[in-house]
Amino acid sequence: MPQELQTFKAEFFKALSNPLRIRILELLREGDKYVHELQEHMGVDSAVVSQQLAILRNKNIVLGIKDGTKVMYSVRDPLLFDLLDIAKRIFNNSLNDTIQMLQDMNRD
Repeated sequence: MPQELQTFKAEFFKALSNPLRIRILELLREGDKYVHELQEHMGVDSAVVSQQLAILRNKNIVLGIKDGTKVMYSVRDPLLFDLLDIAKRIFNNSLNDTIQMLQDMNRD
């Protein structure tokens, strides 16, 4: 695999490495949203939301379209939601393995 592709993947996953950014993406799964709508759902300052959106925008994960004085945000590629779903399945599998290991330890 070319190093450029590995670097791209690493940078892409870095952009997804923040819980607030994941929350933004999960909210955008429901449909396009303005900053103030994201802020209301998340209960954080609009500056924080804007900062996280800027990171996602710089990595071409979200797209912002001006609507007068506001910006409407959407996910650039809906395949991202498949990736988030797979990550959740991996987490669940890992959690199930840990639960099984603890149950086995308690039996011994």
